[in-house]
Amino acid sequence: MKQIKLHGITQMQSIGGTDSWYFAMDYTSGDLYEAEELYQNGHEVKSNHLYLIHYPDGEVFEPIHPEIHNYFGTPIFYEDAIYILCVDFGKQQVRIHRFDGSAGTVTEIQCIPLNQVDDCYNLMLHKSPPMLTRQSAENRFEIIWPEQVEFGIHPCESFVFREEDKLYFSMWHEDPEYREEIVVRSLMDGEIIEKHDGSIMEMPNGEWWHLK
Repeated sequence: MKQIKLHGITQMQSIGGTDSWYFAMDYTSGDLYEAEELYQNGHEVKSNHLYLIHYPDGEVFEPIHPEIHNYFGTPIFYEDAIYILCVDFGKQQVRIHRFDGSAGTVTEIQCIPLNQVDDCYNLMLHKSPPMLTRQSAENRFEIIWPEQVEFGIHPCESFVFREEDKLYFSMWHEDPEYREEIVVRSLMDGEIIEKHDGSIMEMPNGEWWHLK
């Protein structure tokens, strides 16, 4: 049996779009939004740990060493690299890093002042290309980087992925039976341009499949 040393973390998850990489992360201060609330209330934010695990050899990487008041979000995979979201509450910065697994190197590619983000509720990376997005409790969807886009969405909608100038959302209904729908919106203004019954699933080769 292969031994994978994750320093007490006993679960790992696949990274969407690849069958070669998994990640493992603890949640010492809850999720990213809960960590932000702790910091704002004057508490110390103990950084979580993010480990990347390569399959099938089981090699483990910790690309960014955790520091006090830093907190990681869920990584994404795009064009043979892993993109990592890290919020530094102490320096009031949102940083995005690119990890090259073949070289074992990590590079900071973007640093955004935290005051450009209303809060860290549903703040996460999506693709394609890599984007920093946020879906607020007030049902507003935002792209914070590399573009700046914001528009309203339905309370039952969740963003899934981007394809050029189209944004794909998943919407659920109970009318009265549960069903799912794909909503396609325009990038720049959020207008609905297509709707399809079914759901979306990302495959290990990066393809998106429409399940209907």
